[in-house]
Amino acid sequence: MIRDDLVAMLREQTPACGPARDALIAGADFVVWDGLVPADQHAGVFRGRMHHSLKRGHTIDGLADTVDILRRAGQEPLRTGSIDAVDRSSLFTIFLNSTATAVVACCGGRRATTMEPADTPTFGAPPRR
Repeated sequence: MIRDDLVAMLREQTPACGPARDALIAGADFVVWDGLVPADQHAGVFRGRMHHSLKRGHTIDGLADTVDILRRAGQEPLRTGSIDAVDRSSLFTIFLNSTATAVVACCGGRRATTMEPADTPTFGAPPRR
């Protein structure tokens, strides 16, 4: 798949499509896999991710819209792919039709960051000062 083709396919399917398109234009890495999976199987997996992320207080741009689009697509076979920003700050999952000629849905956004400094111990007593 050619980058410019994927940029053109990312329209306003979900709120994550614009930021995913911007990441591609900025040089993000991307991949579209060959395998086909029925849309409703993706819907079940991503519905679970949505519930898990909401419990943790995280939001994933376009996820609710993506789950709805995938659910409505039923048994339609889809390809999946990902877009990873140049600085690795954002990651998007894309769903394309079986011929990879149209983006059906997109979700993702900024990666979660940890609130702990890197030198914080992960177990045991805190260091003495």
